[in-house]
Amino acid sequence: MTSAMVVPGWLAFFTVLLVIGLVAAVGWLMAELRRTQEQGEEVLSNAAADVEALREELDELQHQLLEEAERLEEARRTLRLSDLTIVDDKDYVITELGQRRSAGGPLALVPTVPGPPIVDALLRESLIRTASLAAGLRRALAPEVRNRIRFEMKRDVKRSRKQRKTDMKQAHREWQARQRTAIGSSEVSR
Repeated sequence: MTSAMVVPGWLAFFTVLLVIGLVAAVGWLMAELRRTQEQGEEVLSNAAADVEALREELDELQHQLLEEAERLEEARRTLRLSDLTIVDDKDYVITELGQRRSAGGPLALVPTVPGPPIVDALLRESLIRTASLAAGLRRALAPEVRNRIRFEMKRDVKRSRKQRKTDMKQAHREWQARQRTAIGSSEVSR
């Protein structure tokens, strides 16, 4: 006599096969997780090294800026206002704008600027640009900014996943509706 609790052989075989498949899938997923974690740690260590290199470069730029500022201050001290020479002090009228002058004619005010003020102006502009670049890089590499960027990226990823999920549900509903209408129209035509 057979008991009601007897399991068919094929069902037991498929159950064992399913358990083995699940164990293999879990093992594979664990290996993938470890590999992904190692890659993430490598990326983080590379990013940390890059940040450290940028900080060193910023410190070097700041040191150069301080040196340039000292040179600018020295050039400013040596600047004299008597360096401008007046070649001609004739007043010109705007009606003479399109007319040509003779080669020996009077010239307008021609400032003669010595080298130090020109160097001073050039260095001051480059100093300001370099200082603003250094300040911007320091601000961009701040931990708060990096954390805010990371947070916004995660938020955007979550939003896009949610949107994809709703789009997939909507597409599935529309597909099912088309299937129902196709089945309904085929039954009506019989």
